[in-house]
Amino acid sequence: MVRNPTALAGRRVLLTGAARGIGAAAARRLHERGARVALAGLEAERLGEVAAACGGAPWYECDVADRGQVDAAVAACAGELGGLDVVIANAGVAAQLPLAGGDPAIFERTVRVNLFGAYYTLRAAAPHIAHPGGYALAVASLAAALHAPLLGAYSASKAAVEALADTLRIELHATGARVGVAYFAKIATDMTERGFGTEAAGRLPELPFARVAPVEAAVDAIERGVARRARRVVAPGWVAAVLPVRTVAQRLVDLGSRRGLPETLAIARSEAAPLTTRQPE
Repeated sequence: MVRNPTALAGRRVLLTGAARGIGAAAARRLHERGARVALAGLEAERLGEVAAACGGAPWYECDVADRGQVDAAVAACAGELGGLDVVIANAGVAAQLPLAGGDPAIFERTVRVNLFGAYYTLRAAAPHIAHPGGYALAVASLAAALHAPLLGAYSASKAAVEALADTLRIELHATGARVGVAYFAKIATDMTERGFGTEAAGRLPELPFARVAPVEAAVDAIERGVARRARRVVAPGWVAAVLPVRTVAQRLVDLGSRRGLPETLAIARSEAAPLTTRQPE
């Protein structure tokens, strides 16, 4: 929790991927703290329910992989709120994918949603939050720093999101706005349950980095991060210790993932696991 909950009062916040999981929970928390939130995402019925729980917040059904839809949603949200102070580029998907022999369509869609979606969101929102007190939070993942089997598409997209945010931070500095990156390990959400609920994923060796944390850990981190306009947002807390030694930690992932991996990859190639959120055609 933040020491001064009133620090969020009146802040105008746009969140993408707000229909479920971290996005929905963060929207509710920020609303409880007095922020004025606007929501964008898929799954209109769920999105409307979250908006109702946030005091009738404005919401827009939006495929973040479609630049036109993102531009329209950001402009509409900024209009409804009378401007923006914060944008949280949270929308994302995942699916297991063996890089050799996996379905390239999964890689392409993952990159379009996670990377293009973050870019379109930050691009559209940047002019609105480019002021003293403005803040953009790009939700990456611990997978941006540590790269495990079956997560090549997800890791590549999230590493690119980290790079985007680092660049935007430099470009917006003179305006007074600040930019942060969120690095979350496994969080107990539908994405984690769907993305890691496969036979292949269940066969991977259990690594110390694979423990699942409650969604409240991520929401607490987002609340603190927005209040402080933090450069780095982590959950659980131990992620902060891993990031500076990511090269060494990656070696541990390499060594720890090898047991039975050929058989696991063979199973993954036959499972055809879907993306964690159903996408528009």
